Amino acid sequence: MLWLFTLALILLFFGWLASTRSRRLRLESGLPAGRLVYADSADWRPNPQPFYTKTYQLSGKPDYLIETEAGIIPVEVKSSKAPQVPYLGHLLQLAAYCLLVEETTGRTPPHGLLKYADALYEVDFTPELRRELLETMAAMRQARLAETVRRSHQQPGRCAACGFAYVCDDALIRWNEV
Repeated sequence: MLWLFTLALILLFFGWLASTRSRRLRLESGLPAGRLVYADSADWRPNPQPFYTKTYQLSGKPDYLIETEAGIIPVEVKSSKAPQVPYLGHLLQLAAYCLLVEETTGRTPPHGLLKYADALYEVDFTPELRRELLETMAAMRQARLAETVRRSHQQPGRCAACGFAYVCDDALIRWNEV
């Protein structure tokens, strides 16, 4: 009987240790307290179906959704170091997830989170961000109908790493000069 009591104490200790470590890791990550309700990760019940809204003809799979007192918060994780200011594409991707959460749950998230390797940005889902997202989506749909579309070359590193840079008339780096 003593061995059973000892085993129970050992299990309680390891449970306490795991709980303490989990709490510490969450605090270090900067993520809000809440219940993880969705993860698009092979590590945790992957979801094969993306979220979809017919109203906006938009689908997507956020990395995580955390249910908090403020509502369901989408989290987008980037493996790179944080830029000084989040890239517009990252902001619009997060805004799209906020819109998908709103459409599928009926509740507008107050914000979303952009988690970089070394920083966490809380991005408010404002009417201005929503408008920027919807305008960008409309421009993208319009561009799909065009015969040719001018490329955006605002990131030299990305342009240089592009597999088509050597044949691109708009490339920032001329491959015959390298």
